[in-house]
Amino acid sequence: MRKVVVSEFVSLDGVMEDPAWTFQFSSEEQEQYKFAELAAADALLLGRVTYEEFAAAWPSMMEQYEGPRRAELGEYAEMMNAYPKHVVSTTLTEPLEWNNSTLVEGNVAEEITELKQRPGKDILVFGSSALVDTLLEHDLIDEYRIMVFPIVVGSGKHLFEDGIDTKVLKLAKAETLGSGVVVLTYEPAGEKDER
Repeated sequence: MRKVVVSEFVSLDGVMEDPAWTFQFSSEEQEQYKFAELAAADALLLGRVTYEEFAAAWPSMMEQYEGPRRAELGEYAEMMNAYPKHVVSTTLTEPLEWNNSTLVEGNVAEEITELKQRPGKDILVFGSSALVDTLLEHDLIDEYRIMVFPIVVGSGKHLFEDGIDTKVLKLAKAETLGSGVVVLTYEPAGEKDER
């Protein structure tokens, strides 16, 4: 069965909204990590806001970028643009503008459960905090990859909002990048581990 992997940028104070504050910590090491993560997947699962932001940026990314490591970014952009994108929204209608994008309609939990049963590699979730809360509620997340940045943002949307049920996770891996960013990988704890 395929894994749903939630991959997020988070500040020390738990903010994940508008992660422009991450740019000052960019490094080749982080880029390599994100490239390997995307290469291990073959589909994206996105909420409406993240989808709209990505759909506005990724199709023309290489037309706008003249910086270092252009070839690597080009490969990443090709994957982002080519992968199937499953979009959870109650306000968008098909056809969706970004290629290979389809709307998840009806019961989100059932649709994602069915998607996980199809053959393929990991399904990545970027951003999409409301979707993450829904997936968490229905125990549909197989792995959480949280990149914690050494910055206090002060305000903004948090990864997990108030009102969700307590979930116990177990740390599967912790890595510290040279920039001071810490990558924490968590998996759901089994019932025997819950307190």
